[in-house]
Amino acid sequence: MARRPRRYPPLPEGLYKLLRVIIRFLARLLTRLHIEGVEHVPASGACILVSNHLSYMDSPINFAATPRVIHVLAGEKYEHHLLFGPLLRVAGAVFIRRGEVDRKALRQALAILEDGHCLGMAIEGTRSRTGGLIQGKTGAAYLATRADVPLVPVAIWGTDKIGAALKRFRRADVYVRYGKPFRLPPGHARTAQLDQYTDEIMVTLASMLPEEYRGIYCDHPLLTQKLAQLRSSS
Repeated sequence: MARRPRRYPPLPEGLYKLLRVIIRFLARLLTRLHIEGVEHVPASGACILVSNHLSYMDSPINFAATPRVIHVLAGEKYEHHLLFGPLLRVAGAVFIRRGEVDRKALRQALAILEDGHCLGMAIEGTRSRTGGLIQGKTGAAYLATRADVPLVPVAIWGTDKIGAALKRFRRADVYVRYGKPFRLPPGHARTAQLDQYTDEIMVTLASMLPEEYRGIYCDHPLLTQKLAQLRSSS
């Protein structure tokens, strides 16, 4: 019987878990790491962990905090990076070309979800240079609707302060907050629908972040509604 062709990069689970222990130790040593809502991460089954992106340290911190194995979606420029390249390959990274529709990477990401794994991605597609949320990309909405899997929002902040704190021989407070999983309507969504769904994801992340990190979504009408709902339910 012919072996089924590999549809996405391998993830060496034993090495992954060992590396996570090491990174978690370093994260606890170099920062004051606060993790909230980890019970919202499904213990099994396909899902997409979708996060904001403030710093190069976001991925290692998320890697250390999340209790299950995550395949990551990463920019192609990191594939041959001296430090991040090997680390991302241990995380079974799918490297995607920015600024274009990378169909090969999207097929690999969908295959990961089809096989019941967890996919992690930064919805903005690149690191924020402003210190707050920037315009979200539609990739997360596209994958969630095509694969019909839940999205788990992950708000990360304080990573932008790690370097400055270490220079003063101090530890920065770093926060990882997981929100409740939610689903988008499944199917082949059009561009306008994907834009709308992306706004919903971004506003969810904004509602989980301190005001100073909400960036361009700070005054979004959907955020006002969501915050009012959260206040009324608390």
